[in-house]
Amino acid sequence: MEILIINGPNLNLLGRREKEIYGEKSFEEYLPLLQARFTRHNICYFQSNSEGAIIDCLQAEGFSVDGIVLNAGAYTHTSIAIADAIRAISAPVIEVHLSNIHAREEYRRVSMIASACRGQIAGFGLDSYRLAIEALTLKR
Repeated sequence: MEILIINGPNLNLLGRREKEIYGEKSFEEYLPLLQARFTRHNICYFQSNSEGAIIDCLQAEGFSVDGIVLNAGAYTHTSIAIADAIRAISAPVIEVHLSNIHAREEYRRVSMIASACRGQIAGFGLDSYRLAIEALTLKR
């Protein structure tokens, strides 16, 4: 199974920013642990702070991978364009957040992409990515 993880804005700073919310580990430190856990799957990774680059990646890969784990960061709350890109592709998308967005500021509680995704996982730190991959690999 081919799984693509896409991280949006500021997630390149994991391990350095707001550690009390996002934890001590960078995604680059965590990714090899995911790949070691899911050895039967090819897990690829893309990160961008640019909304357009995220949309380009969804369009370029969304017809060839078996599933996408997407942490759109702040674009979750603002991007109809990313939601439209998700709807346009054939790969199922799981929306992921490290923190529980529903327990944070009011504006973070609204996801513009949720209705386009198969599901949402929030609040489990980096382990949210593992849970999303497990959800994608379930037989349906």
